[in-house]
Amino acid sequence: AGPPPPAAAPPGDPGAAPAAGHAAAPHGAWHQYDPWSAPLQGAPVAPPRARRRGPVIAAAVALALLAGGVGGGVGAYVERYGGFNDIQLPQAGGDEGGRKPDSVAGIAQAALPGVVTIHVRGSAEQGTGTGFVLDHQGHILTNNHVVEPAATGGEISVTFSGGQTAKARVVGQDGGYDLAVVQVEGVTGLRPLPLGNSDAVRVGDPVVAIGAPFDLANTVTSGIISAKQRPITAGGQKGDGSDVSYVDALQTDAPINPGNSGGPLVDTRARVIGINSAIRAADSGGGLEGGGQGGSIGLGFAIPINQARRVAEELINTGKATHPVIGVTLEMEYAGDGARVGEHSKDGKQPVAPGGPAAKAGIKAGDVITEVDGTPVHSGQELIVKVRSHRPGDTLALTLQRGGKERSVRLSLGSSSTG
Repeated sequence: AGPPPPAAAPPGDPGAAPAAGHAAAPHGAWHQYDPWSAPLQGAPVAPPRARRRGPVIAAAVALALLAGGVGGGVGAYVERYGGFNDIQLPQAGGDEGGRKPDSVAGIAQAALPGVVTIHVRGSAEQGTGTGFVLDHQGHILTNNHVVEPAATGGEISVTFSGGQTAKARVVGQDGGYDLAVVQVEGVTGLRPLPLGNSDAVRVGDPVVAIGAPFDLANTVTSGIISAKQRPITAGGQKGDGSDVSYVDALQTDAPINPGNSGGPLVDTRARVIGINSAIRAADSGGGLEGGGQGGSIGLGFAIPINQARRVAEELINTGKATHPVIGVTLEMEYAGDGARVGEHSKDGKQPVAPGGPAAKAGIKAGDVITEVDGTPVHSGQELIVKVRSHRPGDTLALTLQRGGKERSVRLSLGSSSTG
């Protein structure tokens, strides 16, 4: 006979041993749940051994993380790029057509080959300006204040729009008109710009300015003629008045900045109608800048080409320019309306030059000139500007005040030259 069967444990005894050949049943509901085991079928199933449960959990977690990472990456790619194909953005086709000749692009294309950037280096200063080709002999017109630093042995370098660079020499210059001509030699393929007629320009006409503002070569800006016959003066840094320029200017709102000086102002047919020379800048204290360091506020001034053409021809042919004169000394400090002829001799000069144009016309010391050819003049500077806009030998109709009475005289302009 075998050994007696073990005694049955009392119900509910937590310390009872399991029956032979059977695993002990779990004691509570939480012990009965095992998410990694098969569901119970009748008899309870023994839980897996602890040494196998760890690797299974780790593998499952790794698989879940891997799946999550792949899924997240795919989702992010789809969200950002919209799919698995390469993105190709739509774009307009190439523009096969040209530009109308009177468009800004057409004007620039026609004029740029004749515009140059001028670099000047003197003994004490250097600067950048603009000029344009006048003829096939290599003459280039620019402002006098552009080349002034090289007047005493400096160097002038000219760069064409295509990048070609050449040395230049001064042919002639005139501070009173703020114009100068330089010449390059040994340069082929020169493209002179045609000259227009500044007298035919009307307020509101579209214009294009070309230059090198702040040394940014081949810069093109556009605007309109804002006004005509603006009496302006610029310069005067020498103190003796020899470098003051008097211009009956064209006013434009085409943006002009330092470096544009000497560049062309052209019409819709790419013809030069003016030479960009001065601006009124926001930081200039109300004065005009001839190449000073001020920004454009839409008040630019150009020397009319009809005046510049005459001066350029004289500078090329003789190295000097003539100035029309009336033969009087003006009281520039006069605060009244008009330009008053001096009453007393100054520096040994009589206020009305004997035998000069004014003396021949009957003008006397103390007369106040109020109109030139029917146009009012309000100061001595305005009178000089009006006179300078003419040629020597031209006849002017002057209105003047003498002793409270108005008089009219006709005067033939004389000539003086500077070198």
